[in-house]
Amino acid sequence: MKTDTDRLGLLLHDATRAIRKRFERQTSHLGLSTAQWRLLAQLSREPRATQARLADLLDIEPISVSRLIDRMELGGWVRREADPCDRRARLVAPTEKTQAAYATIKAIADEVYDEALEGIPADRRGDLVSMLRTIVTNLNDAEAEDRHPCIKVSR
Repeated sequence: MKTDTDRLGLLLHDATRAIRKRFERQTSHLGLSTAQWRLLAQLSREPRATQARLADLLDIEPISVSRLIDRMELGGWVRREADPCDRRARLVAPTEKTQAAYATIKAIADEVYDEALEGIPADRRGDLVSMLRTIVTNLNDAEAEDRHPCIKVSR
């Protein structure tokens, strides 16, 4: 017997893909790739992050993130800084160019989200976001426990 959850993975993937494709169409005039947008979005959440942290957050290989940052640094979108806590590490930070463009990026994203959520009552949208956060938290906590079995994450 099929249940609604039998298709959960495909639905989440299809929804993410549709949002990403629409966002890419709306932002193509700004000349950044999806990977670059994702990196800038992460830097808006965490304004100074190591390349290793960004690779983890973006779920890509460290060498790929390094090349991505190289291109973005050449374009004036990010800069590398010394990490005051670890002289071996470099922090990646957004530039003024990124900060100025972020308002445009955010406005476009809001338009895409409004379009994606059309037909869902406003009072139910918060529930959807809350449920998706719960899914992310559940799986991230389980992954953390898998990597560090001696550390239990309290839920």
